[in-house]
Amino acid sequence: MTNITMRNGFLLLGFSDDRELQILYALLFLVLYLVALTGNFIIITITTLDKHLQSPLYYFLKQLSLLDLSFISVTVPQAIDNSLMDDNYVSYGQCILQVFFFTSLAWTEVAILTVMSYDRYTAICFPLHYEVIMDPRNCQWAMIAVWVSGGISGILYTAATFSITFCRVKIIHQFFCDVPQLLKLSCSNDYLGVIAVAAFMSVVALACFVSIAFSYVHIFSTVLRIPSAEGHSKVFSTCICAYLKPTSDSPSAFDFMVSIFHTVIPPTLNPIIYSLRNEAMKGALRNLLLDREFSGKNTLLSSFKL
Repeated sequence: MTNITMRNGFLLLGFSDDRELQILYALLFLVLYLVALTGNFIIITITTLDKHLQSPLYYFLKQLSLLDLSFISVTVPQAIDNSLMDDNYVSYGQCILQVFFFTSLAWTEVAILTVMSYDRYTAICFPLHYEVIMDPRNCQWAMIAVWVSGGISGILYTAATFSITFCRVKIIHQFFCDVPQLLKLSCSNDYLGVIAVAAFMSVVALACFVSIAFSYVHIFSTVLRIPSAEGHSKVFSTCICAYLKPTSDSPSAFDFMVSIFHTVIPPTLNPIIYSLRNEAMKGALRNLLLDREFSGKNTLLSSFKL
């Protein structure tokens, strides 16, 4: 406690003080992290290399996978290192960077899911105008707006959060620098700036969720008018599931589980959801694997001939 008071940083209270449990949690996080990296890297690879997957849907999926790779890398590697090294201290600068990237990427995911819902809405409800509305130039500008809006959100949150005075013992009841936990370290009203930023972003996020709901209500109503059951299945398989990410500032086991849900689980499950329910993605993955296998066999045969 004295060391934390003297050092210009924060102490993260992870899941347990037991050394064996710390190692177990680190290994579990490592497995989830590797699964997330592998799945998202596969999606990025096949949507880049396969010429049949160059439509706006797969362009947005590639961007979402890139986002998920970045998002899970903000918190999980640090948590793994802290657990293995048995040192939960993070410097002031590390905490600033973590808050910036976490809030930026969290907002970027909300924005990109909104764009993806609009893409599916246009494709299913206005198929004749789809190529005009979602042409490559418009898609690129949409993604630029998504990433820029995420950066602006991160700057606002970070500036507001670290403008407050941390007058309490710098102990964070989380496995990463969580903004609600940082606010609990303030003993004055200077955290009102963070509340104002959060309120503004919440209003914008609510507008995004309303837009997503509006899009899928129209998608489902259009799908239900399709007489074929096969048509229902085919259209539903192209729809994207958005995650609602609750937050809490209670340092309880439930709070840790909620944090895991919205920081680790979505980047891990998104590739499975988007690839296993999409025949084009599965076909592209098979082609990629078969091509590499065929190329490997040809190289091996050539070496024998030489």
